[in-house]
Amino acid sequence: MIIIDKEAAVASLINQDVVALFQGLGEIGPRALGNRSILFDPRNKHGKTIVNRFKKRENYRPFAGTVLLEHAKDWFDMGNIEESPYMLYSLPVKEDKIDLIPAIVHVDKTCRVQTVTEKQNKFFYDLIKAFYEKTKVPILLNTSLNLAGDPLVNTYDEAVETIKQAGIKYLYVNI
Repeated sequence: MIIIDKEAAVASLINQDVVALFQGLGEIGPRALGNRSILFDPRNKHGKTIVNRFKKRENYRPFAGTVLLEHAKDWFDMGNIEESPYMLYSLPVKEDKIDLIPAIVHVDKTCRVQTVTEKQNKFFYDLIKAFYEKTKVPILLNTSLNLAGDPLVNTYDEAVETIKQAGIKYLYVNI
């Protein structure tokens, strides 16, 4: 396992590596909201298979996309929804964007969307923004930092153990 900074995290994601993210307090609930996450480049058409292999779970399971709020309406049909900070909505992906982010598009052409702002989660926001500046895609595939059947990681030691078990090489940390 290698602990990396933001620039290395972005480079690793662009290089099609899986990156684990660990920061701040643990999250409550069924979703990874940017404190305990496994991240990947949503542009990779094999992204679901790659990340599901690391998570040791069934291949049909879909993934969410975390998007910078200011770009959400460019990528997703948000309807009357202004934001989705808790990943509660599966929203249609805009037709002209489907092929740009295949790793997070479900079979029904939707995506479970999490919006993020700098105020909500600066560390995570800054990572996605840096990825956007390099790729013109303001979104990362985001899933919980755990393996199939395990609870969400809570402590740093649990994160390290999970990453070792999964075979994930890179950890982006803000402790």
